[in-house]
Amino acid sequence: MSEAVFEFPLKEKVRNYLRVEQLLGQLKATSKHDDTHLQLVFFEQLFELLDLIERLDLRSDMNKDLDAHEKNLVYWSQHPKIDSTALDQALKTILSLKRKLKTERRFGSELKEDKLLSSIRQRFAIPGGACSFDLPNLHFWVQQPAATRQAEIAAWLDTLAVLDDTLAVSLSFIRERGQFKTTTAENGFYQGVAEDKNELIRIRCRIDEGYYPTLSGNKYRYALRFLWFAPSENQASSVETDIQFMLAAC
Repeated sequence: MSEAVFEFPLKEKVRNYLRVEQLLGQLKATSKHDDTHLQLVFFEQLFELLDLIERLDLRSDMNKDLDAHEKNLVYWSQHPKIDSTALDQALKTILSLKRKLKTERRFGSELKEDKLLSSIRQRFAIPGGACSFDLPNLHFWVQQPAATRQAEIAAWLDTLAVLDDTLAVSLSFIRERGQFKTTTAENGFYQGVAEDKNELIRIRCRIDEGYYPTLSGNKYRYALRFLWFAPSENQASSVETDIQFMLAAC
C-alpha cells in the first residue's frame, strides 16, 4: 500500500512557512548538481525565494514562535517524567536561534548585495530570459570548475542558514502537536472544527486508489473532500464512497 502525507495550513503564517520550506528544499536539491540546466533552476528557485521573503515579515512571526516554544519547554521541564536531556537540548537550540535572529540582518539582504546575483536577477523574471545572449556573465560562471561553483553556492546558502534552521524548528513544533488518528470521510467528505491552537491539518492517505484530498477552511473549521485524480467518463470528480484515512490536527 502506497501512502502520502498532505498538509493544509489553517493560518497565513503557516502557509508562508510551508512555501519557504518548499523553496529551501528545492534550492538544496538543485544546488548539488553540476548540470548547467539544473543550476539555472537553482537560480530560478533562489530568486523566487527572495521575492517571497521580501514580502513577508518572517522574523516577527519566528520570534513569536520561539518565545512560545521557550515558554512551553520551561513548563514541560517541571513534569517529573520528562526526558530532561532532550528538553535541555531543545531549549538550547531555541535560545541559540533567538540570539542569532537578533543579530542577523534581514533575510536575503546579503544575497541582494551579491554582484553576480544582482546583475542576473531581473532577467530570470522573463520567460527564457536566462539564455547565454541575455546573461553572458552567468554562462561564463556555469563554465567554471565545479568546485568553484559549489563553493560559491554553499556561501549563498549559508546566508540562509538561520532562516532554514528557525523554520525547521518552528514547523517541527507545529507538526508534533498533532498525532495521526484513523478517521472516516463519509461519501468522501469530512468536516472538522479546529481548536484554538490548530494551525495545520495533516492528512495521511492511500495514493494507489486514484484519489487525493482537498481542504478548505480557516482557523475555526475546515472541510475535507476527496477527489478523483483522473475520473472516468461520466464519473463525478468527487469520491462518493466512504474513505478511511489518518488525520492530525496540529
